Amino acid sequence: MKIKMKKTLSLVVAAVMLVAGLAGCGKKADDSAVSENTLVIGGIGPLTGAAATYGNAVKNGATLAVEEINAAGGVNGMMLKLAFEDDEHDAEKSVNAYNTLKDRGMKILMGTVTSVPCVAVADKTKEDNMFQLTPSGSSVDCIVNDNAFRVCFSDPNQGIASAQYIAENNIAKKVAVIYNSSDVYSQGIYEKFAQESAKRGIEIVAAEAFTKDSATDFTVQIQKIASSGAELVFLPIYYQEAALILTQAEKAGLDVIFFGCDGLDGLIDQLGDNAALADGVMLLTPFAADADDEKTVEFVKSYKKMFKNETPNQFAADGYDAIYIIKAALEDAGVSDATISISDLCDALKASMTKISVDGVTGAMQWTADGEPTKEPKAMVIENGSYKAK
Repeated sequence: MKIKMKKTLSLVVAAVMLVAGLAGCGKKADDSAVSENTLVIGGIGPLTGAAATYGNAVKNGATLAVEEINAAGGVNGMMLKLAFEDDEHDAEKSVNAYNTLKDRGMKILMGTVTSVPCVAVADKTKEDNMFQLTPSGSSVDCIVNDNAFRVCFSDPNQGIASAQYIAENNIAKKVAVIYNSSDVYSQGIYEKFAQESAKRGIEIVAAEAFTKDSATDFTVQIQKIASSGAELVFLPIYYQEAALILTQAEKAGLDVIFFGCDGLDGLIDQLGDNAALADGVMLLTPFAADADDEKTVEFVKSYKKMFKNETPNQFAADGYDAIYIIKAALEDAGVSDATISISDLCDALKASMTKISVDGVTGAMQWTADGEPTKEPKAMVIENGSYKAK
């Protein structure tokens, strides 16, 4: 009887060990610890829905950076782990994603990807004193708190830089604008563009607004612009609406220069079979996959290898740079123990951010105390389905 019980117990233990081993093998890659001293970086962005192009690109770029850093030995003896949650470009879902990531051990937030959710989550990171670096949240309100920094240009900076570029390069004197008055990104860029245009001698001959509920038919705006004498149409909007505007403008015979900001990244793919309509469109963006500098070439090569020959866009570059910025701040702060508290880690990184400089694929960057990066925008023009530096 005792022998039989011993055999039974041995079988039970073996079965438990086997199940545990199989469970470990079945974990998702981003949920498995790289080592005992692993620092979890959370990411939030739209992986599904209308803005999924942005979120997936940021996630991919960040994933590549984490893999490269870990393959090179990590940071100060720590390995990095990226845990990413989908927010569908929705503020409430983004806050839920933040709480989920805290349960998954997040110590730093790289996010969120888009502005409205980022503003909502910023209140939470402030309460927790968690270090936050948004790769692409461009609204001023994304980084009003002292624990938050960004990689991309702010909305006002994009508007100012666009007006300056148009004026300094004598591209147009009469300009029309189509903007989304219900979107903080679009509204913010437009307001600063208008102010800077007045200083630069650019006449805004038509300022046509639309809202989320009227973002499919732009025939009225196009008709008004056609009769305004505009030489250029400024589009401080996202690529989905821009694709509709280009399509409808072509049908209406509107022959002008179209000029936009980073929200137009994704326009070529959105147009699909009509991608030729994007030829000649200009935009200010800190990254172009066609650039021939060594850093960009290596990034594009590695990204394509990891993601089935997909070409990275600006948002992928922002996500990639964000991880390397975090790495630089960790190194400067001398953080080597992943068990450090969220608040202590935040205080250490805040102090380092104003001291470090990072030469990323989106440019050479330093940060001011208000969380803004200082870097130069680059002007691009779309030609034959790709970006070319101007």
